[in-house]
Amino acid sequence: MAHEDLTREEHVEGSSDRSFGFVFAVVFVIIAVWPLWYGGGLRWWSVGVAGAFAVVAVVIPRVLAAPNRLWMKLGILLGKIVSPIALGILFYLVFLPIGLLMRLAGKDPLKLKRDAAATSYWVDREPPGPPPTSMTNQF
Repeated sequence: MAHEDLTREEHVEGSSDRSFGFVFAVVFVIIAVWPLWYGGGLRWWSVGVAGAFAVVAVVIPRVLAAPNRLWMKLGILLGKIVSPIALGILFYLVFLPIGLLMRLAGKDPLKLKRDAAATSYWVDREPPGPPPTSMTNQF
């Protein structure tokens, strides 16, 4: 039995409507000036959209409540789709081949193999670590 209930819906609190508007204004300003780095012209439509977002964010930010909620839902949906795919790719393309190569080479860096002749699995440090009295007020 798993300790997590993966069926429940998470409550994610989004940003304020005002900050949502400012972020989108900045994004559209970046879109507007991007061609300037390559010798192109300014994208005036994007300047207009950026200005509209900025004005609405300052004057009546509650208008941005619905787009802010939709944006958060899109982000949650993308996270549920992209995260398992990215982690699966990482596992199968990085960790699995490294683990298989280490097994083929006979490596056991965590010393997980059982040794019936061992009296203890304790590893002595050389040189020994700091004195135990130095660990009294860690936090």
